[in-house]
Amino acid sequence: MKTFINAKVFLSGMNNKINEKNIKYRDKTDILEKTAKEYFNAGKDEFNKERYNSSVVLFFKSLVALVDLYILQKTGNTPSSHTDRFRITQEKFQEVYDLIDKNFPFYQDSYVQILTKELAEVIKNDAETMAKKTKIKLQ
Repeated sequence: MKTFINAKVFLSGMNNKINEKNIKYRDKTDILEKTAKEYFNAGKDEFNKERYNSSVVLFFKSLVALVDLYILQKTGNTPSSHTDRFRITQEKFQEVYDLIDKNFPFYQDSYVQILTKELAEVIKNDAETMAKKTKIKLQ
């Protein structure tokens, strides 16, 4: 009887851990989807106002949220930094790595250069590409 009770307690604890993990996964998924959409739509607003530096930053942030969502969907975890994100994508998802690696310098340049409408459109399109990979609608 004691063994049965201990096994039941153990399994109950395991179920709680599994449920916690599912809740955390769902919470992270919801947060990443929400922020990706919010950044993307704010980027469109800035783009329409011809504020291209702001739109580049916001489209890039949307892209990063979508990359993190993709990593979460594929691995069950999210990166803790840009460095971690680059490492994970380079090791496991080369096509995704190429997208963020191509766009990261423009995000950095947004602090010291005037960026163009065409560049904002490219990063917007890359965010839309990642949205398709994650199977979410940005609008």
